[in-house]
Amino acid sequence: MTAPLIRNPVLPGFRPDPSIVYADGWYYLVTSTFEWYPGVPVHRSPDLVRWELVGHVLDRPGLLDLRGVPDSGGVWAPSLSWHGGRFQLAYSVVRTAGGPYKDIDNYLTTAPDMLGPWSDPVHLNSSGIDPALFHDEDGRTWLLNTRWDHRPDRPSFDGILLQEYDPDKRSLIGEPVNILRHDDGELIEGPNLYRHDGWYVLLLAEGGTGWNHGVRAARSRSLTGPYALDPAGPLLTTRDTCGGPLQKAGHGELVRTPGGEWYLAHLASRPLHTPEGPRCVLGRETCLQRVVWNGEGWPRLAHGTNRPRTEVRAPTGTARGTAPVPGPVRDDFDAPRPDVAWSTLRGPADASWLSLSERPGWLRLRGRQSPASLFDQSLLARPLRSTHCEAATVMDFRPSRFPQMAGLICWYDTGTHYYLRATHSERHGGRVLGVCYADDGTYGELAESELPVDDWPLLHLSARFDGPVLRFSASPDGRTWRPVGPELDATRLSDDYGAALRFTGAHVGLCVQDLDGGRASADFDWFALGDH
Repeated sequence: MTAPLIRNPVLPGFRPDPSIVYADGWYYLVTSTFEWYPGVPVHRSPDLVRWELVGHVLDRPGLLDLRGVPDSGGVWAPSLSWHGGRFQLAYSVVRTAGGPYKDIDNYLTTAPDMLGPWSDPVHLNSSGIDPALFHDEDGRTWLLNTRWDHRPDRPSFDGILLQEYDPDKRSLIGEPVNILRHDDGELIEGPNLYRHDGWYVLLLAEGGTGWNHGVRAARSRSLTGPYALDPAGPLLTTRDTCGGPLQKAGHGELVRTPGGEWYLAHLASRPLHTPEGPRCVLGRETCLQRVVWNGEGWPRLAHGTNRPRTEVRAPTGTARGTAPVPGPVRDDFDAPRPDVAWSTLRGPADASWLSLSERPGWLRLRGRQSPASLFDQSLLARPLRSTHCEAATVMDFRPSRFPQMAGLICWYDTGTHYYLRATHSERHGGRVLGVCYADDGTYGELAESELPVDDWPLLHLSARFDGPVLRFSASPDGRTWRPVGPELDATRLSDDYGAALRFTGAHVGLCVQDLDGGRASADFDWFALGDH
């Protein structure tokens, strides 16, 4: 009987830098969240085929403070482990990302259950990104992380540091040791350490996070090295291919099944091809590949090449059946708190600006700062899972001044987004709909898109993605629709557009602003997002 298949990506949409463990009969997988809050979503699966989102690790201000972090700063590359009856999560918070410096704080939090409660964070160090714990067979615990070098005449990635962690003292002890530098200056990061057949096996991300990305192994008989890189080259990469469905493959972690099989969780992207080149609107997504160990003791992808596959055999003994295809999302806002799949920017969704009880069956958002703010935005969003989808909502909003705005936003970051918003127009003497945008830091409004809607009882809003094209439309009743604005370039909402490094993929959501500080509110009856 043919074994069931794992279909990649197993977590579509913005789910980068996966970290995976097996414990208590479940596979648990966490990913990076950058400036989005709450931090570090937790997915679980009984078999590596079927996955569900069950919560977040960094879900309270005491665990995560992101106010003021730059776009694509915040939580980078969390690493999960299971040791001594507790889950342990090491994670970076990046507060400065541009220029020569990276202001980084690395933390550790632990919990007896993946659903918490998670402990108050312990500060580990600030020397570089991608912290990960290794629990050796002798019971000692070690921290690995990349060391950052800001000096202009040195490689920025100065190797992999190893330092012992004392769980009783809740602090690092001894001096760090640099166990591996890449001789040719190649970027190496994302270290994770494993024991296999008498070797310490170091798994690394290499080549940066873009088209040159990959996963490389190194090993040593001694914990502190010297480590030798796999002479066969990368375990996984797509740097020497073009046109495949999965690109940018890299940043991986290994997990061993109860039956002794090995799998690699890694990130990859699915680009749209444009005249300007490939662009990854969905960001970096999570995939799985089956791994075997060759006769010389090195890990290899089981299918015989180092390129990722979209279909992979599931672990032996997995029950027949495939993962359900994600269906359309619809939220009628009837629950007492936002659904676990919603995210906010840089801070929690608290009662000061969000309510699901003041108008039962409706989401009420109170306006705060502008879409350019790094502090107090009233925005609730979900990542896109497909480039052929439509988001829609119904909004009740009566602005009285032009600084009051609300609507449906298609978001990459503060510097790049498209916004179908209602506001007040003195020229029209009432409420209007129109499109404003930010294009790699340049703000604009499409004046020709302005549509007077003062007599509409409610505002039905839609954003439709058709591959590289985004179209906004609106209706007074949900039946008769009118386009608002021209066709827009959806591929600008991607990791590959603009001058700066960007890591977060496209989102769509609801937001309100009141730039006068009066906290004007907008109500939303429902939100739907589905493929077409």
